[in-house]
Amino acid sequence: MSADSEPTQSTAPGFVARVAIVDDHEAVRVGLRAACIAAGYEVVTDTSTVADYVSELAGRPCDVVVLDLSLGDGSLVTDNVKLVLATGAVVLVHSIADRVASVREALAAGAAGVIPKSAPMSTVLQAIGTVARGDVLNNLEWASAIDADRDFAKAQLGRRERDVLHLYASGLPLKAVAMQLGIAHSTAREYLDRIRTKYVEVGRPAPTKVDLLRRAVEDGILPGLDPESGDDAN
Repeated sequence: MSADSEPTQSTAPGFVARVAIVDDHEAVRVGLRAACIAAGYEVVTDTSTVADYVSELAGRPCDVVVLDLSLGDGSLVTDNVKLVLATGAVVLVHSIADRVASVREALAAGAAGVIPKSAPMSTVLQAIGTVARGDVLNNLEWASAIDADRDFAKAQLGRRERDVLHLYASGLPLKAVAMQLGIAHSTAREYLDRIRTKYVEVGRPAPTKVDLLRRAVEDGILPGLDPESGDDAN
């Protein structure tokens, strides 16, 4: 890989993304480890199972886990994603793009994005940097997996709830959302609370503003975006 193809790992000075790799193919782990180190990332560990990742992490911080969907130990996609999330890391799925059902499961469980194994290494490295910063990764694999899933459980939002979600997830502070819709700030807050409750009820919790953006994109309320993240209502 040429120097020109290596991504800048973060816009924050001094930030070094801590990465773990979970894949049951040694060659994949070795290649990703070498590429991540060359790009300036810190590789915390690489393992063949999520159980080994959790064991080897031993309390050390990790920002991103690059996770293969189908591991040789027979573990389930949903369980693997949730185990990784419980360690405080985000999940970047790295797998064969035609495993659509497994991709959908990973996204529903909370994976931050999907990168196919056929993608150039520079694309994989850029994706790692994106999710490490907390930004939303919207790509063709993500959209295709959702579009193909007719059973994807959408939250049944009312018209006004959709309006609030559209504006808030687009980046407006909640006070600005209220002003634009001509409602009280407290009313806008109530709508936002109801939206979050409805997403919890369908198994797609959205505790942060970034999560709400993901849900809005997934449900067609917003087109695919890549804005700066925000965690709290203003």
